[in-house]
Amino acid sequence: MGDVQRAESSNKARLAIMELANMISVPMSLNAIVRLNVPDAIWQGGANTPLSVVQILSRVLPSGGGDPENLQRILRMLTSYGVFDEHLNCSGDDSHSPERKYSLTDIGKTLVTDAEGLSYAPYVLQHHQDALMRAWPLVHEAVLNPTSEPFVKANGEGAYSYYGKKPEMNGLMQKAMSGVSVPFMRAILDGYDGLKGVKRLVDVGGSAGDCLRMILQKYPHVEGINFDLPEVVAKAPSIPGCVAVKVLIDCRRDSRWG
Repeated sequence: MGDVQRAESSNKARLAIMELANMISVPMSLNAIVRLNVPDAIWQGGANTPLSVVQILSRVLPSGGGDPENLQRILRMLTSYGVFDEHLNCSGDDSHSPERKYSLTDIGKTLVTDAEGLSYAPYVLQHHQDALMRAWPLVHEAVLNPTSEPFVKANGEGAYSYYGKKPEMNGLMQKAMSGVSVPFMRAILDGYDGLKGVKRLVDVGGSAGDCLRMILQKYPHVEGINFDLPEVVAKAPSIPGCVAVKVLIDCRRDSRWG
């Protein structure tokens, strides 16, 4: 490798490590646009019309206010990761910068609330709850002392018992799991018929029972069993043909990353 190639390789490596070191800006920006309800504001029932940051703010903050410049920074950064499409509206006047407008890509559309009230937005929020964020800086301690989980060190108890005492966290987790599992199960049921011969089906860690509900709707002869923690089963809706079973012992307590 020549001097020029070595220099180019070193420069790429420096840029790559800078991007990795700042990668937290991506999930935090996703968290911001979900909290601001930007995807639904742009989508507007399927229109997905490109909007300027001022137009977006007028929809998420009808009473006024907000900082369009800061919102634009977030949207431009997420555009570089394929969440939004950026549209430049050039007026022909060289004295002004082109107006930037934003619409949703296919990735961005996953954050839009559908007719069932589901999306991947709760999945984004679930990963960035305060209790989880407190644990991440302690991940290295799992190497130094594996007898205690980072989550326990940060919050005083294991993740599942902690969630069990926090209805709002538990509710968000269930909504996140529904938003993720329903689209996948819909695709599975559309292309797979291997369940038609099943008599009894146990969904271990079935959460709110969305997957079982969809399976039983297509195959009503199947007896479904939703197997999960007591606080999860207690919140799960009743499903015809399905029995909810509580996990009396938390067999997942050894999960160091939960």
